[in-house]
Amino acid sequence: MTSFTILYDMVRWEEKAIANAAKKKGIDVHLIDARTLALEITSKNSGIPDHTILERCVSHYRNVHATAALESMGHRVVNDFRSAYTSSDKLFCSLALARANVPTPKTFLAFTEEAAKKSLAQLGYPAVLKPVVGSWGRLAALLKDEDFATAIIEDREYMYPMYQVYYLQEFVKRPPRDIRSFVVGDQTIAAIYRHSASDWRTNTARGGKAVPCPITEELNELSLKSARAVGGEIVGVDLMESPDGMLVHEVNNTTEFKNTVPATGIDIPGYIVDYLVSLEKR
Repeated sequence: MTSFTILYDMVRWEEKAIANAAKKKGIDVHLIDARTLALEITSKNSGIPDHTILERCVSHYRNVHATAALESMGHRVVNDFRSAYTSSDKLFCSLALARANVPTPKTFLAFTEEAAKKSLAQLGYPAVLKPVVGSWGRLAALLKDEDFATAIIEDREYMYPMYQVYYLQEFVKRPPRDIRSFVVGDQTIAAIYRHSASDWRTNTARGGKAVPCPITEELNELSLKSARAVGGEIVGVDLMESPDGMLVHEVNNTTEFKNTVPATGIDIPGYIVDYLVSLEKR
């Protein structure tokens, strides 16, 4: 029987939906909690069945470290370490997108308060400051003017060193929404607009509303190009509509889709299962 493993550290709607989709298709699924793993990395025996592993850990650090270890032990992990490492850090993701000539917002990198302010002088206000590692818009700040920027940056100077990596982006003039598309293999299978009436961040985890978005030729091309840029097989791509066309600002490694399935009617868990099964048959 064809089978695969889901590695997780929190059972969300998505993990349940993937497991249920596999069950309906007669596919055997092994569920492993990453928090129970004890891997002897100098060995090739992980104790995990020798088939494809779908990495779904919420924790960034569990995700990338478990993926690296399991790949070194000979497992096929989706997404692989390169994709997980690149897409889960906003700076590394931006660099990969830029190398692939994917249009992205103007972005600056700085390491000190002085250099951050110099970058902001070139970007202009408003601008956006984001942590390089993080999700759901946490600790992202909209810097409306120089005084506000100074206050936020001074706070960051006393935080964990990661927050002194200043990842600064232009605030793109866009409609009050952004786009999340979903790529599985070589297909853009679904897309949503994410609207928020009360927050400049449109994340559905923060209350943003999902409505269907048509998959245009431009959206499909940018989504696939972005996925390839980071080496992703199953990813979510975040885009914005600028006056000069669509811009990609992020690629998500273990993307959520509980709001997309009811909004679009697309069976994303089924697509994921079919893709994993196709890998097992190759």
